[in-house]
Amino acid sequence: MELLTNEVIYKKTPQELTAFLYEGLIVNLEAARDLIAENKLFEANQKLQKSNDIVERLGIGLKYEAGPIAEQLDSLYNYMANQIILANRKKDTSLIENVLKIIGPIAQAWNTAMKTNVNPAVVRKMSAYESNIMRENTNSEETEDENQP
Repeated sequence: MELLTNEVIYKKTPQELTAFLYEGLIVNLEAARDLIAENKLFEANQKLQKSNDIVERLGIGLKYEAGPIAEQLDSLYNYMANQIILANRKKDTSLIENVLKIIGPIAQAWNTAMKTNVNPAVVRKMSAYESNIMRENTNSEETEDENQP
């Protein structure tokens, strides 16, 4: 994992920073799991606290106007945060493994999406189209309501 200095951070896009957060979460969880196995509980506690901090930062960065996937990610982040707290309290590596099974595919999908580098103009056009569809549906529902006795 690349050392993040202020200079490096300011040069990264929000998408790249999110990828770094996912990577940092995985690294810290794996380290905590290994430290628990070595009975280094103080160090494991620090790694799990850092993991929880990363999950919190991921949740803060969600843009709910993006649609239902943001809400679903929020639920997953809350679940993972709770599992990390339980894992820390019980020093249970199986709980850490469960979180790793969740975050791994999410991080992989995020990195794949970043590599495809979707054109922002296309996203804006799709958003305009989707919002237009929503307005049309709302208007047709209002017209149906007006026609009701």
